[in-house]
Formats: sequence, C-alpha cells, structure tokens
Amino acid sequence: MTTQADTLSDLPNRNALNQALKQQIEAGNPVALALLDIDSFSEVNLDFGQSTGDAVLRTLAGILSAQQPGQAYHFSGDEFALVLPAHSLEQAFLRMEGLRQLVYGNERFALADGRKLAITIGVAQFPRDAKDTRGLVQAADAALASAKESGRNQVSLPPNEEMVMKSCYYAASSVRRLKLLAERLGRKESPLLREALDDLFRKYDVP
Repeated sequence: MTTQADTLSDLPNRNALNQALKQQIEAGNPVALALLDIDSFSEVNLDFGQSTGDAVLRTLAGILSAQQPGQAYHFSGDEFALVLPAHSLEQAFLRMEGLRQLVYGNERFALADGRKLAITIGVAQFPRDAKDTRGLVQAADAALASAKESGRNQVSLPPNEEMVMKSCYYAASSVRRLKLLAERLGRKESPLLREALDDLFRKYDVP
C-alpha cells in the first residue's frame, strides 16, 4: 500500500491519515486525533499573495512534523491533522494546547506586517468519542467547528464532551466549580480554562 504525500506540504495526505487511523483502531489501540487549521488564512493569501500563503503552509507543516514525527498529515487546504497514539483525551488536549501556544506569534512565519499567526484545534479520541475511523474524524471535525464558533485560537473537544480535565492535573472540586461557572455563563469549559491560563501568563509576564 503506497502512502501518498501532498506536494505542497510534503506531508502524507488524507488517504494516508485514514489508513493510519484504521490500523490503530482495528488493533484496538487508544488513539487521539487532532484536526487544526490556520485562523484567517484567506486574509494571508489576500494580503500577501499565494506564494506567501504557500510558505506559511510549509512552515506549519515543518512545525507539526517536528512536534509529532511521522504522525502529521495534510488534511485539505489549510487544514492539518495529527495522530496521537496511546494518548488519552486529556493528554491530547494538553499537548495540543502546547502546540497552539508554540504556533501563536512564532517568528518562523515572519509575515511582513508582523501579524501573529494562530491555529484552532479540535481533538477527539478513540474509543471515547468514536468506534471507527469515520466517526473519529467526524468527532474531531465537530470539535474544530466548536472551537471556531467560540472565537478561534483555541483547542476544543467534541460538543458532547463534558470536560477535558478529569485527571490528576485538577482537583475534583475545581472541576465542579469550573463546570458551574460554564453553565452560569453559557460557555464551554475548555475556552474558560484557556482564558484563565492566558490571564496567568499575563500576570507573570510570560510571552
């Protein structure tokens, strides 16, 4: 079976992604999938031209390959995918939040007007969110759409996921308080958590 690569990004394409996911799922291995795209990418093409847009795509592809060697894929257009074998949903969320921070304002993109490039990410996990390859892709895509609706430049989970941080990172009481706050504000929990982290970084002047 031949793995096809996208000629622009030099990453494996969507068919290769499906094959990789199918292999993990059929083996019964836990695997997370992250779908991401570049915020306002059409404006980059419009303001600087397609050659700059292509350079941005290649740069992002290089960052993704470095972060997840052999598991980065060009999904379509300005949309990419990362396969995260043996990751829980919580682990995948935290890793993708780190990636989002790495990309935001990364000097490697070097846009002429100094604007910061940002990405939006949706994360889903087998077997928690889906039972097959198609379902996992759909769940990650739904998470990506949810993140876009919430304002972009963030990581989100499938809309039916109650909370990402049910792990040792947070006390149960904190999780309950965050859930109550989200319900009171009519917002999702993961954007509120990101907002709190951003406030913390600003407080201690962390770039």
